[in-house]
Amino acid sequence: MADTAKTSSQRPQLTSSMRSSSYLSDHQQYRPPQHRIPEAHHGIDTVVEDSSPSKSPKLPFNGVPSPEHPPIIVDSGVSHSYSHPNCAPPAGRRSDRLIATLFYKGSDRNAPPRSSSGGLSRSRSPAKSGLADSTESLPPNMAPTTSMDEFPLEPPTQESEQLDHLYGSYVSPLCITSFLHLMSTFPLPDGAEEPHSSHRCLDNHEAPRVVELTLTPAPSPSYLSLDDLRKHELIYRFEQEWNVDVALQRDVIWRKHPRLVVFDMDSTLITQEVIDLLAETIKDPPDLAERVAGITHRAMMGELNFESSFRERVALLKGLPATVFEDLRPILDVTTGVRDLLKALKRLGVKTAVLSGGFLPLTGWLAKELGIDHAHANEVVIEDGKLTGEVKGIIVGKERKRDLLVEIAQKEGIDLSQVIAVGDGANDLLMMEKAGLGVAWNAKPTVQMEAGARLNGQSLLDLLYLFGFTGEEVDMLIS
Repeated sequence: MADTAKTSSQRPQLTSSMRSSSYLSDHQQYRPPQHRIPEAHHGIDTVVEDSSPSKSPKLPFNGVPSPEHPPIIVDSGVSHSYSHPNCAPPAGRRSDRLIATLFYKGSDRNAPPRSSSGGLSRSRSPAKSGLADSTESLPPNMAPTTSMDEFPLEPPTQESEQLDHLYGSYVSPLCITSFLHLMSTFPLPDGAEEPHSSHRCLDNHEAPRVVELTLTPAPSPSYLSLDDLRKHELIYRFEQEWNVDVALQRDVIWRKHPRLVVFDMDSTLITQEVIDLLAETIKDPPDLAERVAGITHRAMMGELNFESSFRERVALLKGLPATVFEDLRPILDVTTGVRDLLKALKRLGVKTAVLSGGFLPLTGWLAKELGIDHAHANEVVIEDGKLTGEVKGIIVGKERKRDLLVEIAQKEGIDLSQVIAVGDGANDLLMMEKAGLGVAWNAKPTVQMEAGARLNGQSLLDLLYLFGFTGEEVDMLIS
């Protein structure tokens, strides 16, 4: 019995000081929760057993208003609308948007130039009909003039004066309104949704020189194709009345991501015609310039095609030293904005080419100077350091330019829809037609009407606006 009592007295017992409020803890079947990171996942142990008060403050009551919790009303005067005019189309449908880029061709002499990089300054066309040349920027919704004699009370007639001198020397709100009204006169596709539009001022929202409009849906292609729409008389008249260029493009991905840009050289990359420069520079024979001009005139009158006229003019250069092309290098005048444009295209990974109906010694040198990837022109025959008056190989005329564009695109693995061709003459039309977009740069009237887009400014850097870039983005590309 003594041994039994001794054994019983040694058995552990739970006294009141040893007990806790947890049965699991008392019987060693529970592990208290470890210190946790507030953002970490809360385990089941924490949910079940952690009864410690929360350290995070309780949120105020946000339920149904009551006398104790009255509603708070904020009258801000701001109204928000929620719409999807330019969102992705519903399943099973395709977007049908037309991009219209408006370039103002005049200038505001009172406004400082936006940038010295791209030659974005522009010349102002003189006002017609003896009216004052008003270049001030008009505030929105202000009457365009204080004189009722100058106020256009009727729609412009076919031979009306330009309206920018009344409404401001930029793409004004009334100019945009007039353009939207014009586009609304063209029939829409059957079953099309209600037309709507949006706009972006690409360079300056107060007095924009370049405005991009998105029109949805586009006019019915069964009634008027995009090519016919670009040539429409109403578009041409609108450009004349508002002193703007209108470039119309389908809103497709290729518009924003060109991969090859092909340029003409004479009067495009440079402001001169090389054959005329040669004639003016060479003083022996003294009548060379006059004879070259006569052949050029016959070609313009349709009496000679480009190949025949070029061979005749080169024949007049027989006997000249081959160094004559080197002498012309310093006097070549590169078009404003070209250097910055090529820099921007290179940063975008776009290939470039120059296809010239001039002379390869000059074209190749200029391409190297500007960093152009491909250069093709006519190769003259040189013997004993002098020109023979003959041309080697195929003359780079309109057909050859088209074929070279296709060859370069194939060599670079580029689809023609991502090619842009820029030129000014009739011998550029075939390559413009073959490219995804042909751009007439300060071109002859016939070329402007046939090309997909026309630009009549002073800086070729404007070409980047056709891709949808803003002025801020252009500055980033050329900085």
